[in-house]
Amino acid sequence: MTQLNEAARQRTGLAGTLSRSTLQTWFTKPTSKSLVMNVGILIVLSIWLSFATTQFASSGNLTNVIRQISFVGIAACAVTPVMVAGGLDLSVGSIVAVAGVTAAKFIVQAQWPLAWAFVVGIIAGGVVGGLNAFLVVGMKINPVIATLGTMYIGRGLANVVAGGSPVTGVPLEFNDLATSFLGPIPTPVVIFVIIAAVMLVMERKTVLGRWTIASGGNQEAANLSGIPVNRTRVILYIVSGLAAGIAGILINSRVATGDPTSGAGFEFDVIVAVVLGGTAITGGQGTILGSIVGVLIVGVLDNGLNLLGVSTFYQSIVEGAVLIFAVGIDEVFRRAWWSILRR
Repeated sequence: MTQLNEAARQRTGLAGTLSRSTLQTWFTKPTSKSLVMNVGILIVLSIWLSFATTQFASSGNLTNVIRQISFVGIAACAVTPVMVAGGLDLSVGSIVAVAGVTAAKFIVQAQWPLAWAFVVGIIAGGVVGGLNAFLVVGMKINPVIATLGTMYIGRGLANVVAGGSPVTGVPLEFNDLATSFLGPIPTPVVIFVIIAAVMLVMERKTVLGRWTIASGGNQEAANLSGIPVNRTRVILYIVSGLAAGIAGILINSRVATGDPTSGAGFEFDVIVAVVLGGTAITGGQGTILGSIVGVLIVGVLDNGLNLLGVSTFYQSIVEGAVLIFAVGIDEVFRRAWWSILRR
């Protein structure tokens, strides 16, 4: 009996040692430190807003917040691996307009069923994502320049297709996708959760997730290791376009039109959330979970400023300062991490 008790104590001690070791290893990662810091910021910000305005903690306002962040969150979950792989996608805002206008046109003029029109709109987003992949991977154009160009091209195409004004005359059911509920949860939030879960599985459990990190960390070493860097980036850009297309359908559904001006500034909200979530601008570092927390921080901050009556002009200043702060903190963590590794 004594021997059995001693063996049990040894197994318990070994399990505890392994748990502590795993936890210590997790905390040494820069992305883990960013995640812990951001969760702390989110909690403090939420508590402060709860005291600063009684409206913030109301069920109606919190429902509105999670509905609002779902649009940015859907795109952020797909833009994150693009940036981790060393790329960038500035065209997501224009894809929002392209997808919404395309779907509305097929519904109003071609009399297509809603579901098929939505699918066509999402595919249109994937086509723009494919164009980004061709320019960045095939033509070797800098991602900033390439996606900045497609941002303008996409916005122009949306205006051409829409005739320069919102596409109206869509059925009332078009509005239901963004305004309806599945039980107590808004439909856009359910879609966001599903996409986030799929992207988390891709990041952590698939070879594509491993290729993504390797492609952004050291492209030359990845190529020498046989990792298909170019193929990985092509897939990620197309996925980013498809996700932005889904967000575009939801955003345009909310206003029941196909608006060619929809998504203006959307790319900024997405990139702020992703960078704030710990994704490195230079690639090789970042997580979907971190970006989700970043989306929550940006959404809560925007909502809080609105409730406090802060002018939209000052809100832009705050958001710009948050982006600079996020990039600055990322650089500090990254340099500290590399200095530790060199010792």
